[in-house]
Amino acid sequence: MQIIYLHGFQSSPMSKKGQQLQQYCTTVEHADVHLPDLNKPPKHVLRDISKLIESLPLDHVALVGSSLGGFYATYFVAKYACPAVLINPAMQPWQLFKDLFGIEQIPLKVTESWTLDTDQLQQLQSIANTRLNHADKILVLLQQGDEVLDYRQAQRYYSAAQPSSLILTDMDGNHAMDDFEEKLPLILEFLSAAL
Repeated sequence: MQIIYLHGFQSSPMSKKGQQLQQYCTTVEHADVHLPDLNKPPKHVLRDISKLIESLPLDHVALVGSSLGGFYATYFVAKYACPAVLINPAMQPWQLFKDLFGIEQIPLKVTESWTLDTDQLQQLQSIANTRLNHADKILVLLQQGDEVLDYRQAQRYYSAAQPSSLILTDMDGNHAMDDFEEKLPLILEFLSAAL
């Protein structure tokens, strides 16, 4: 299995969840983890992750996406029909960034090499217009205590698809999903079964 971990906004390939996933997969036979850097404009993320997916045996590719990475993962499931686990996925990141930072703060310098601007917010919005295909290949992990996102948005969206995604919602918790490591056996079991 080739697992691509898609980190969230203001995170990196060195994110705690990405590192935990990689460490856990060292104990799992035939599971390699790829940790690409998504700190770039959305159209570059789509281009680079598409190239990565296409460079691997497609019937062995699985995705794990956190927050903004979950938003991107939904697009790639629709495009490539690969299974994915989404962790507190961002539903409307363009609106979230406007709400969090205020439109007067955009362009927003995210990293040394990436500044988020209004064109990129429109790119994110156009990605969201992709039809949700293969939703039954998605496991959505939500926590009601998410302080950044309203978990009910994701619940509504992924349960409305036909056939729907599998959704597990924890009471309490937070946006970072601090108990992610405990969920790794379930995550790998789901991805293996969905391939």
